[in-house]
Amino acid sequence: MILGGLVRALEGLAALLLLALVGVTAIDVVGRYLLNAPLAGAFELTELMLGALVFAALPLVSRLGGHVEVDLLVAVLPGPLTRALGAVAAALSALVLGYFAWRLVLLAVDQWQEGARSVSLGVPYWPFAVFGALACLLSALFGLIRAGRE
Repeated sequence: MILGGLVRALEGLAALLLLALVGVTAIDVVGRYLLNAPLAGAFELTELMLGALVFAALPLVSRLGGHVEVDLLVAVLPGPLTRALGAVAAALSALVLGYFAWRLVLLAVDQWQEGARSVSLGVPYWPFAVFGALACLLSALFGLIRAGRE
């Protein structure tokens, strides 16, 4: 299944990004405090990888329905109403994520046209916005699937 392959790819990417973040931090700390030579661009690398990690993990969390939810009244509401509210919440979440995806596409187009890059390393920003848009779309799809199951 295509979605299963995407999930495995995102899990691998998230693990790789976490490992890279640990590596960059370790190299920077060792270089800074033991060799008096910090890793050039470590701050930018950390920012970019952390952003990518958040977007890589977003569909994984959405797929499992692992977002933070406040369920103060669930215990006192009847089961059908609880399921209906869950479906509405999942659909609303999908709508919001779809909006975020659209805004990230617009941002990516602006960044591409302007040639926006990071200051120290010159990394273009637009691929990160495209990745974020795709992650939001996949998250919205998982939200709709979840809404249909409720």
